[in-house]
Amino acid sequence: MTKKTSKRMSKEAMIKELISMNLTLQQKNTELIGAMSKLTSKITTMVSLFEQAAKDIKQGTDEPLMKKLEGLLEQNRNIARGLLLLEKYVREKAAITTSTFPPKPLPKSRF
Repeated sequence: MTKKTSKRMSKEAMIKELISMNLTLQQKNTELIGAMSKLTSKITTMVSLFEQAAKDIKQGTDEPLMKKLEGLLEQNRNIARGLLLLEKYVREKAAITTSTFPPKPLPKSRF
């Protein structure tokens, strides 16, 4: 009879452990759902902020930002002009050096 009672005790202990684990799992699921809800609300807030910023830029109501963007565009134009002039200069120099000085032949190797 001791064998049956020990099996029964182990089954009862196993059932109690399963119940305990199930409760812990339910608590973690509840915490996860709460965290997901907070994340969703924060993402919604962020998306609405970006939408409002896009509307402001489109309407031109955000003057300081528009001025900064125009300044950046002008800087980009100046940099592009400078790069084109530099390329033209390098090509001209390369054309002058190749036409006035023909390349020297390679020395013969003695193998």
